[in-house]
Formats: sequence, structure tokens, C-alpha cells
Amino acid sequence: MSDNYLRLGVNIDHVATVRNARGGAYPDPLRAAKLAEEAGADGITAHLREDRRHISDADIDGLMEVLSVPLNFEMAATDEMQKIALRHKPHAVCIVPEKREERTTEGGLEVAREENKLAHFIAPLRDVGCRVSIFIAADQRQIEAAHRIGAEVIELHTGAYCDACAEGRTEEAAQELESLRAMSSFAHSLGLEVHAGHGLTYDTVQPVAAFPEVKELNIGHFLIGESIFLGLDPAIKEMRRLMDEARA
Repeated sequence: MSDNYLRLGVNIDHVATVRNARGGAYPDPLRAAKLAEEAGADGITAHLREDRRHISDADIDGLMEVLSVPLNFEMAATDEMQKIALRHKPHAVCIVPEKREERTTEGGLEVAREENKLAHFIAPLRDVGCRVSIFIAADQRQIEAAHRIGAEVIELHTGAYCDACAEGRTEEAAQELESLRAMSSFAHSLGLEVHAGHGLTYDTVQPVAAFPEVKELNIGHFLIGESIFLGLDPAIKEMRRLMDEARA
């Protein structure tokens, strides 16, 4: 695989959101994960929230059993989630901020303010072989803190850029994109692997995919929504095409 190849992680959280709306077993997130694999996803992302609003513990159990591609286990920095991650030892653990009242993850983790706590939190995860990623804003102070605590990967929050694009705030979108570009380069210079995600669509993915330092994009809500109209396989393949085109 080329060094220029950009990986696509598909987040299946919102398949579980639809399932939980009726309280049954359908649609099955594990089936979606396997379909995403077949469509070309390089990994599967699942966020086990403290309130279990979408992904369940049983989903994580099942994903660890059936996946052929790596699982990126998103979680808050809590003792409960650490125990679950240490039991499963997924390929990657992404530490994200979490507030009960939010509809989706609203911003990046405040690493600089919680540096000592987070350093101790991630150490056992690294010890069992998990690649630890920190979900943060495109902010130099947070990137430096993530580096100091021993994270191997950062995932830059692309939500502000995507929101500005969707709302037609062109100048702000350009500023957010430039910040993402500059901080991707800065993080790479520190030896961190750079990922990005949140809110990316067909219309917004290519400028971010073009950053040579970014090695992986994690995309979920848009792809699950688009699959209603296209099917999951074509929705993922179109995203893959756009990413490859931008990288070329």
C-alpha cells in the first residue's frame, strides 16, 4: 500500500441509533460493519457512550469477534470505559470528550488542562498494545499536550470547518481549513500520526483529504444517512473515490 494512501474509518454508531429507536435488534450494526468492510472501509469506528444511547456493550463484544479490519474504540476517559478497553484490547482507542446533554461530540478534548490525569489514564491502554488517539481541536496547545502525554495519534475535529461550509460562511470555512492544514503539519512534525473527522461529507471531504500529513479520515453520520438513498456499499465507495481523487 502506498505511503500516500489515505485510510477510511467508517463509524457505525448511527445504525445503532436507528435500531434503538424501536428497541429491537434491527438494523444490526455488526451487519453494517461487515458491509462497510466489503465496500472498502479500512477500519470501523464505534463510540460506546456512558449512557449507551447508540452502541451497546454487546455491539463491542460482537465487533471484536467478527471484524477483519481494525476497530477504533471511541470512549470517554472514565474508569468504566478504561476497564472495557483493557478487556477487549482493540487495535485503537480514541479518547473523546463526552457530555450527556450533547447530541454529538461538540468539540475536542481539553488535554492541556487535564494533562497529568490523561497521561496516567492512557498508560495502561498503551501497555496492552492499543494505539491511543486523542480527539482534539486544531489547536497547537492541545496538540503539544497530546504529544507530551504519550498519545501516538491525534484526530483533528473537522466539525467547525464542515459547519461553516454547510451554512455558507465561506471566509470562516477557509480559516478553519487553514487551521486544520497548519495543525496537521505541526502535529506531523512532532511525530504524531494525524487523523481527522466529524461532519465530513462528499462536499467537504476533499480539501481535508488532500493534506499529505493526514493518514486516516473517520466518517459516520453522513455515510449512514446517505446509505438510506444509495445503499451503504455505494455510499462508502463514492467517499473512497473522492478521497483517492483528492490524494492523487
